[in-house]
Amino acid sequence: MVPGAPPEKSKGSSENSMIMGGRYQKCLFKGTMMGMPFEGMSIMGYDNSKKAFVSSWIDNMGTGIMHMDGTWDDASRSINFKGTCVDPMTGKDTSIRQVMKFVDDNNQILEMYCNMDGKEMKNMEIKYSRKK
Repeated sequence: MVPGAPPEKSKGSSENSMIMGGRYQKCLFKGTMMGMPFEGMSIMGYDNSKKAFVSSWIDNMGTGIMHMDGTWDDASRSINFKGTCVDPMTGKDTSIRQVMKFVDDNNQILEMYCNMDGKEMKNMEIKYSRKK
């Protein structure tokens, strides 16, 4: 998580389900992060009033809730999210960006970007593959 450092690799799994009459997707994630058990949950849907995707995220490594709004990009088959979360080091809101790319019916790539010292950096990438 430091610029220039080699990436940390870990394995995890997620289970996605549609809830509230198909209005939202719930994702339950379990894995490891920095050698510790990690679990998180997201709720994502399309807000007809905002004309945008909305997403929230919580996990067991913090107590904050991350909120993001996103738009669909047909050319890249991606939802481009922007939002804020609390930086645990400073206790202040910080901007975040997330790209959820739908590679095909069985594969997705999620990239997360944060601001560090005023510069955006990629701090996470998750490659999802559907279990067969």
